[in-house]
Amino acid sequence: MFRLPHCAALFALLITLFRPAPAMSISSEIVGHAVMTAIPVSAIAVAYFRHDVEGEKQWLRNTIANQTLTSIARLGFNETSLGRRPTGNGYGFPSGHVAFAASGAAFYSERYGWMYGVPAWLATAYVANNRVQNHDHHWRDVIASMALSYGVGKLFVTPENASYVAPVIGPDWLGLRWERSF
Repeated sequence: MFRLPHCAALFALLITLFRPAPAMSISSEIVGHAVMTAIPVSAIAVAYFRHDVEGEKQWLRNTIANQTLTSIARLGFNETSLGRRPTGNGYGFPSGHVAFAASGAAFYSERYGWMYGVPAWLATAYVANNRVQNHDHHWRDVIASMALSYGVGKLFVTPENASYVAPVIGPDWLGLRWERSF
């Protein structure tokens, strides 16, 4: 419970940092960058404030694996037509911005369930749409990034309170094994 004031102070600080000044307009590109960063950062913050040490480790493994695979794919596809952005520049497939945002969304949905996952995936969809509308990527780039991040999340993240049921077969008996982690 002692972390609640820290969380409230951090939230108040973030509100003041991202508040637009009266004479300043914020472009959609800047908002997309802020949302892209907020998803994975908030995911590690949730794990930290829930005292979920295993979740923190899984977040780190998930994020590192996701960014590594995305970077390898970008290098591999750079010399192909898939690697070209709408502007003609390289390193377009898959989208690194969307992959970073989706790594947080995949962590949320796998570790803490759909109540955390759905808003995170919607925010990731906003980032993906933002990247396409600003002519930074094609739709195939952002969809591939989301699919890659989803797969990496499935591999590296386990549910917080996982429950497993498996059949057990012996020489002269049948049964079910139920396992739940707390």
